[in-house]
Amino acid sequence: MFLPFYENLRKAGIPVSLREYLTFLEGMKKGLAIYDVEAFYYLARVSMVKDERNIDKFDRAFAASFEGLGEISFDQVLEAVDIPADWLEKMAEKHLSEEEKAEIEALGGFDKLMETLRQRLKEQQGRHQGGNKWIGTAGTSPFGAYGYNPEGVRIGQKESRHQRAVKVWDKREFKNLDDTVELGTRNIKVALKRLRRWAREGAAEELDLDGTIRATAEHGYLDVKTRPERHNAVKVLLFLDVGGSMDPHIKVVEELFSAARTEFKHLEYYYFHNCLYEGVWRDNHRRWDQQTPTHEVLRTYGPDYKCIFVGDASMSPYEIAYPGGANEHWNQEAGQVWLQRAREQWASNLWINPVPEKYWEYTHSIGMIREIFEDRMVPMTLSGLEQGMRELTR
Repeated sequence: MFLPFYENLRKAGIPVSLREYLTFLEGMKKGLAIYDVEAFYYLARVSMVKDERNIDKFDRAFAASFEGLGEISFDQVLEAVDIPADWLEKMAEKHLSEEEKAEIEALGGFDKLMETLRQRLKEQQGRHQGGNKWIGTAGTSPFGAYGYNPEGVRIGQKESRHQRAVKVWDKREFKNLDDTVELGTRNIKVALKRLRRWAREGAAEELDLDGTIRATAEHGYLDVKTRPERHNAVKVLLFLDVGGSMDPHIKVVEELFSAARTEFKHLEYYYFHNCLYEGVWRDNHRRWDQQTPTHEVLRTYGPDYKCIFVGDASMSPYEIAYPGGANEHWNQEAGQVWLQRAREQWASNLWINPVPEKYWEYTHSIGMIREIFEDRMVPMTLSGLEQGMRELTR
């Protein structure tokens, strides 16, 4: 059944051999890509493309060979294959119409929600599914996973589905950003260079290579010249939002992080999740047992630092405005209190948002963060970064 695909690859000018085609068939036989179209694509590409210059040709041949592959109906799949058990379990999830969603009422505020959750925890004796009251799955209760409620607490679910949870009560794992990632463009570095302020400091301790060559050639003997060492006087403190709704933005944030590490000699960074609270961390793998108190960060870095927050500012408004509103833990003070403290300590501050600016007005929490930062929020675009660098150098 894959012979037409093989022929299309050859017609596209890709030098795929019979051995490579057989390797692809062997991978399919071993079940490396059965129910996942994306996995099937990458298996075919890694098996039959040996030169990155041919990837574009491969994509065109793949599209021509399997056009409509993603449009196969669910009923056709059920009739043709054996569905794994975990797929069948997911079928129990609620799929509600917009009218049905509108009929589901919220409990009425964060405090009421938390008090009701405490009561449910005391009363509940077993597992529940499909209901509207208890902590369970696939229902319309405010508490649990894989259901729907306009204002609830998500418990035991891998990732967000409706972006409606007021609080997420799970212990999740986040990955560190890669500061060595190869930049897709040099323009991010060019934008960041607007923040660089070089200063001549200290004694003549740096070798002036050009001057030494010129003086030696003129005098006929080795005449070593030195000059004051160049220092990048800008000090940058970077706070990076990680996990949850930031996952789709990992690539562009890694590029920004990598550029910042290259451009700034004095760069310190910490991670946070959604909003700044009483603790931040350097390593996402150790974020539960090696947090740095935010008060300590405020004391350590002086007001001469430029403070930059990078995050989508997309969260429940309770996470900003209420004690206890944070995801994953109970915060004694509201997130806005910590953000105000940071702005008071580092008067030169900025929030960089990877969400396109045209969508900002549709997310209430973005408006709240913009208000706290007095509109010092810029989009993560080249023009946005240039605007932000101008703000920081005022």
